Amino acid sequence: MRFRPAPLLARLVILTWAGTLLTSEAVRGEPAPRNVVFVLSDDHRYDFMGFMPESPEFLETPAMDRMAREGAHLANAFVSTSLCSPSRASILTGQYMHHHRVVDNQRPVPAGTTFFPQYLQQAGYATAFFGKWHMGHENDDPRPGFGHWVSFPGQGTYFDPMLNINGKREQFKGYTTDILTDQALRWLRELREPAKPFFLYLGFKAVHYPFQPAPRHDQRYADKPIVYPETMANTEQNYQTQPRWVRERRYSIHGIDHMETGAFDQDPVPDFDELYRNYAETVHGLDENLGRLLAYLDESGLSRNTLVIYMGDNGFELGEHGFYDKRDAFEESIRVPMLAYAPGMIRPGTKVTEMVQNIDVAATVMEACGVPTPNAAKMDGRSFLPLLQGRTVPWRDHLLYEYHWEWNFPATPTTLAIRTDRYKYVFYHGVWDDNGFYDLETDPLERHNLIRVPAYRDQIEAMQKQLFDELEASGGLILPIRPPAGERLDQRKLRR
Repeated sequence: MRFRPAPLLARLVILTWAGTLLTSEAVRGEPAPRNVVFVLSDDHRYDFMGFMPESPEFLETPAMDRMAREGAHLANAFVSTSLCSPSRASILTGQYMHHHRVVDNQRPVPAGTTFFPQYLQQAGYATAFFGKWHMGHENDDPRPGFGHWVSFPGQGTYFDPMLNINGKREQFKGYTTDILTDQALRWLRELREPAKPFFLYLGFKAVHYPFQPAPRHDQRYADKPIVYPETMANTEQNYQTQPRWVRERRYSIHGIDHMETGAFDQDPVPDFDELYRNYAETVHGLDENLGRLLAYLDESGLSRNTLVIYMGDNGFELGEHGFYDKRDAFEESIRVPMLAYAPGMIRPGTKVTEMVQNIDVAATVMEACGVPTPNAAKMDGRSFLPLLQGRTVPWRDHLLYEYHWEWNFPATPTTLAIRTDRYKYVFYHGVWDDNGFYDLETDPLERHNLIRVPAYRDQIEAMQKQLFDELEASGGLILPIRPPAGERLDQRKLRR
């Protein structure tokens, strides 16, 4: 049924059982509106979950493992832009970056932007936001669509955060991942309106660089062996066919040789092994708090009528191609973890293999809530709720990716890509360099760039045409350029 606010008397609460609200509609046999909890992590790569075959053997993620076992694992989840703010804007608007125009981590959301929780509010939902917003870097003011607000400016901190709670700032002591979960649980227990269905958005800072685990997990994996990525080595085999910028990036601020700020074996920069283990320990703490949230939903009975979605805002390379970052179009950068848990709606052990993206979250949540998507929303994504329910529906056979060069991180060029189940074509704008073409079936590590192989010429040309045709049709070839933030422009250079 489509949920719409009913007259007060028609929605008179007549019974509460195990924390689940029963209204007059429920008594008539009609389903109550579904609650949704959306949990977003930062820089969590797709394969760092204990149940994944590629995961480090020592990594412990019992909550994520449980969500996959008792719910659904969306095994081919991707972002449309692998960068914090653009990805978050895509989640909340259902749009590609070239439509919502949040193209970097500094730029605020354009005036007039509508976030999908605003539609939920209009339909009678209680909505709450906790954690990292990061669209408008230094602004932590409450945003439209959320009746309860707990956030912080920019990237925030791992410890002792200053939180903006509904417009008033309060200093907290402790580990931020724990504190944000405390705040979310308090809202669920004490502050929300029990007569309304709810949408809760919990955005962790973890596991954003520099990775900092909770003190209770520090050194948890200190003696665990690390298996280095095959493409991490600085060898001719790894770079012979790659664009030049790929090898050069390993010496930049986002490369493992880190020549701009000192090599990894020079203080105060950690060595790679320490970086890797800190990452794993921070993921473990994130999972621990996800488990706290799931436990409350189960114990309160709320999980009977609640859909929980967990995902990362972008991937993260840990040595692949010599990188430790995201932004680029390699698999470790654009693939993200995504899990869903909803007893009674999702069959345990469901595995979704279709390609879903962050632009699909808005439509999915709205369909789960029974709230129609207005035509004015102009969402690029579509609901993957049928896939979670095991239904076969027509689905996309390719996805698009876009990233715009940043003046403060110049090592990664503007990147446009199209990916199918098997092939990926990557176009680099603004550099005199090779583009990329990879066969993901025969070369899942993307070690061999086939862009110059004559046998693939027709395939490359067809994918290039499709990429640019689709971007042009939707306005994706217009690059919004801005001057360096906080920098004085050199007028002499401008005149040249």
